[in-house]
Amino acid sequence: MKKFLKLFLFLFISGTIFYACSDDDDDNPTVTPDPTPTQVTYSTVATIMSGNCNGCHGATPTNGAPMSLTTYTEVRQAVENRNLIGRIENGSMPPNGSLSTTQINNIKSWQAQGFPQ
Repeated sequence: MKKFLKLFLFLFISGTIFYACSDDDDDNPTVTPDPTPTQVTYSTVATIMSGNCNGCHGATPTNGAPMSLTTYTEVRQAVENRNLIGRIENGSMPPNGSLSTTQINNIKSWQAQGFPQ
């Protein structure tokens, strides 16, 4: 029994010392900075518009589309004044299916970054 008690105390003390000397510091966790966001330019947004919107919102709008979304100015004005992002997010545009989360986030980032060309 004494051998078991000595072994237990040895393991307990060794474990306590090992834990106390470890590199983990719960009081001061390492903070990893967020990665620098990638700048989204109009080129990325234009690709999204071309592949998903310009069938109706082309240079000459068709199928009842109220405006063209083929130029930087037209797309920017649609985001700023015509709730383009809201229409995309609620699934009403494009009518043939929704954009991916990545595509929507790219358009939102483009807006948040000040519409870089």
